[in-house]
Amino acid sequence: MSADRPNKGGFFKLVKAVLWSFFGVRRRADLESDAAQLKPLHLIAAGIIGAVLFIVVLLLVVRAVVG
Repeated sequence: MSADRPNKGGFFKLVKAVLWSFFGVRRRADLESDAAQLKPLHLIAAGIIGAVLFIVVLLLVVRAVVG
């Protein structure tokens, strides 16, 4: 890793960025920090996984209430 590149964000920073983006509430400073530290491909993958998990949880809740 070169000295001029910032350290990449960790797993929990990635999860936190995705969860907050689901709510649509982010401070501009946090958004800029995430853009500088997190890899776009990781964000996309985490977003897709988060969306799938959200849908699965919704389906399980509906199934439990209805059935």
